[in-house]
Amino acid sequence: MPPSRLDAVYRSILLTKFFTKGWGNPNNLKKIFQFRKVVANRKLCYDLIPIDYPVTITKDEKWSDCHIIEGQFQSPFDIHISGVMPEETKTAYFQMILPLNWTSQKVKPVCLHLAGTGDHYFWRRRNLIAKPLLKESGIASILLENPFYGLRKPKDQIRSSLHNVSDIFIMGGGLILESIVIFNWCEQQGFGPIGLTGISMGGHMASLAATNWPKPTPLVPCLSWSTATPVFTEGVMSASIDWKLLENQYFSDDSYKNELAKMVKIIDEDDAFLAGQHFAQHYPASLKRLNKIQEETTDNNKEYNARIGNVLKNLMSKTNVAEYQHQMIEENEAAKMFPLNLLSSKFKTSDPSSIKDVCVLPVTKHPFLSGSKQHEQEALQFMRGIMDECTHLKNFEVPVDTELIISICAKNDAYVPRDNCMSLEKIWPGAEIRYINAGHVMGYLLHQKAFRSTITEAFERAMKKYPVNIS
Repeated sequence: MPPSRLDAVYRSILLTKFFTKGWGNPNNLKKIFQFRKVVANRKLCYDLIPIDYPVTITKDEKWSDCHIIEGQFQSPFDIHISGVMPEETKTAYFQMILPLNWTSQKVKPVCLHLAGTGDHYFWRRRNLIAKPLLKESGIASILLENPFYGLRKPKDQIRSSLHNVSDIFIMGGGLILESIVIFNWCEQQGFGPIGLTGISMGGHMASLAATNWPKPTPLVPCLSWSTATPVFTEGVMSASIDWKLLENQYFSDDSYKNELAKMVKIIDEDDAFLAGQHFAQHYPASLKRLNKIQEETTDNNKEYNARIGNVLKNLMSKTNVAEYQHQMIEENEAAKMFPLNLLSSKFKTSDPSSIKDVCVLPVTKHPFLSGSKQHEQEALQFMRGIMDECTHLKNFEVPVDTELIISICAKNDAYVPRDNCMSLEKIWPGAEIRYINAGHVMGYLLHQKAFRSTITEAFERAMKKYPVNIS
């Protein structure tokens, strides 16, 4: 299936840029790569966190439709890799959405929701997933704030524009250890079973966190895949990166090429590009995939644009965009992820050409499509290597029970390309993969109910396979 044109158009109208300061401090990257070896070992990682790790409750309120608890704790990542986390990210914040009254005092299911790109604070997850999930299925939720987002956003960071590539790895490592803290705390409070979910980046972070919990846990990653590598090297997000800056840094500091490049490796579907410690000296046999993306991106024929216009019209018939916007504005940062006013304003007129104007917005080409110079290839390979090293699920242990995993993917996802990536089924035998007929953006907007029902199903599987003795 071709990647969603709407994903590309949507990405092209966002102002968010990523990694505006480059790769990150080489010494910090070394620490992260070394610590990744520890995190990849479930027992070693779990043993880093004391069962009674201190958690402070800062709010305990009864609302009209739910019970809200908020808390905070020091991120264990800051303890085990000191000097890497920016000051604002060191404290983890969470919000819990509980029923006013549990139907059972023994079975108290709780799902931990990790945030996707641009999902600042708690409003969006609370209202779009957590509250409906509680009402529909009686499953409570915990919303953990990502490092670099919301209350944990560095003062000089604009919206979701992470300064360094290393920030992604700090975020992931932080969330893995913080999820263990949350799970231990939940068990001490008598909650269970405990599961994980997330959408887009949040789905991948949830998958990583599940690899380090030593017990069976339901997991529902939505709109994610086996590695973050194609997101930043092939998908529409790659156009938001200043590749020239990354290339210049890579060749101006010998630490990247001579030391860091030797610490990581690329993982490919058929291991054709495994480069080991010398991966930076190896290149793909061809750039066929990138050329294919170029052809698809530059295809602006009228028939294709008209098709996307119809998709947007259909969206408007199913979604009350004005109401959605009003709700999203309540949290300014969270609203940045879906600035639907840029699209919905085009539908205030009956002139069909206005929709066409949206569809033909220029989409930035992949930065490496215009040439194949050695330096460009090597910088791209470095990105592939460090992303695979820190985010590829094959580099982590298999969750305790893969039969409790249901992954939801978008067939036409242009944000998370799946071609030439090792499949989840291969990495996690027994996991179930389901597909929705949509791209990334449309999947998020129109399939929230499917996400919730799948979370419910995963928890039902867990409770059936591992029943709680309620006698």
